[in-house]
Amino acid sequence: MPYPFSFDLTRVSRSFFAELAKLSEEHDIHRRLGENARRLAKKFRVSELTGLEIGDALKVIEDMADIYVRNLSQRNEFREARKRALILPHCSRKNMDSKCWASFDAEVSSYRCKHCSSDCLISQATDLGEGRDYDVYVVPGGSCIHKIVEKYRYDAILGVACSEELKLAANYLKSVNITGQGLPLTKNGCAHTVFSIESLKGML
Repeated sequence: MPYPFSFDLTRVSRSFFAELAKLSEEHDIHRRLGENARRLAKKFRVSELTGLEIGDALKVIEDMADIYVRNLSQRNEFREARKRALILPHCSRKNMDSKCWASFDAEVSSYRCKHCSSDCLISQATDLGEGRDYDVYVVPGGSCIHKIVEKYRYDAILGVACSEELKLAANYLKSVNITGQGLPLTKNGCAHTVFSIESLKGML
């Protein structure tokens, strides 16, 4: 869990994230983020809904804005890619113990979902990815991407993780000339993390 604090944005309106993406695209938010982010955080009551200090809330918002900008800049290239992978966080599994039937491939440090629970986010996301011809990996951390890329060369990778992990992964993918897209978690932590299945569906 790269952030030194926990957050849960699941109660924040989805329109907040839509507005964030819109601002990112229209107003070069990398350079003007502070003022706009504070205005959005106040408008959508982010601190009140999440319990985060405003500084921590703005850190998460800034990282999300950075990811949205990167996504927008690489979206066309990503859509044209042929061989694609979907990287999912193992901490979003419904069960983190033996109740989870996933098998583990030590060679690439990835779990293989066995669909033991239909209400598990990872099971649902795996179905979506495989249904659209993605190779799907469920990994314990962002460092596992190196092993996957070294073993299987992909044209594009879509990753789901906390914003800070996605930024690190994006820098790595850029260094090996692989286009990427990132979907930030809306609730972080070491277990029972959350991301939007609907958002994932739109990105695949």
